[in-house]
Amino acid sequence: MEIDPRRLRVLHEVARRGGVMRAAEALYLTPSAVSQQLAQLEREVGLALIDRSQRRVSLTPAGRVLAGYAERVEDELAEARRELTRFTERLAGPVRIAAFPTVIKHMLVPALRDLAARHPQITPIIHEVYGPPALQELRLGAVDVLITEQDMSLPVLAQPSLATHAFYVDEYRIVMPPDWPDPPRSVADLAEVPWVAGEPGQACGQALDRLAGLHGFEPRKVHVITEFGPALALVAAGHGVAIVPALALLDVPGGEVRVSELRDVGARRLDAVTRISRTRSGQPDPVQAVVIGAIEDATAALDATLVAHLQPL
Repeated sequence: MEIDPRRLRVLHEVARRGGVMRAAEALYLTPSAVSQQLAQLEREVGLALIDRSQRRVSLTPAGRVLAGYAERVEDELAEARRELTRFTERLAGPVRIAAFPTVIKHMLVPALRDLAARHPQITPIIHEVYGPPALQELRLGAVDVLITEQDMSLPVLAQPSLATHAFYVDEYRIVMPPDWPDPPRSVADLAEVPWVAGEPGQACGQALDRLAGLHGFEPRKVHVITEFGPALALVAAGHGVAIVPALALLDVPGGEVRVSELRDVGARRLDAVTRISRTRSGQPDPVQAVVIGAIEDATAALDATLVAHLQPL
């Protein structure tokens, strides 16, 4: 029995993604090509691997067993690439990074410049995706490094298959319309005001709920906004106050919003999350580690930049 490992990868993707269509997208193949590879693999092993009796393609018991071995083969190959990198000074290859807009603009863009100068053989590929969909893409192998945000009050993401590398703490600011008459002296002073809130699953949404609970009020969420740009535009137009990370204020012209002097509102944590090989190593791939290091280096100048920018706001 001869099994082509390239076809094992196709079976692996079908098993991970739950169907031929999504596997084809991940492998940059047509669904027809995926089906042909599966049919050839079935001929090689002499067993039915795909249950075609229902509308949705599923694996047979034999298919699930072979898919488990296919996953271990993928892990072993990834570990082999990691080990072999130690024998050469050249770090090369693509690294797919999932992140959100503020990180892309203020951290990844400077990191890409550094990587291009120091490691020209590394090819970073940026995906603007975040939240649960991004975490799923990381688990499935569609991205290699995921940048996440989370309120500092919450525990670090801990899963057996993932490693979390903390690299930046981004303090929150409370922002108000520019003509706000009386600046608040405490968070409790904001109990009755309208809020431009973040989504509950986002760090700023988590922060508002945490602060409201600590100070004993129910925030009046007039608007619930995902992106910082629209949220800050609503604040500037007088539609409410908001909690935003300091990093988001780098894109705000002086005088457009008023930044409260309250500093006891906490911070969000930015982490780089990678998959852990199930074979031997819990460390990131060396190329991924270099990319994470470049992102950390890009944050070094941010604090001074933020202090200079926030003064006129």
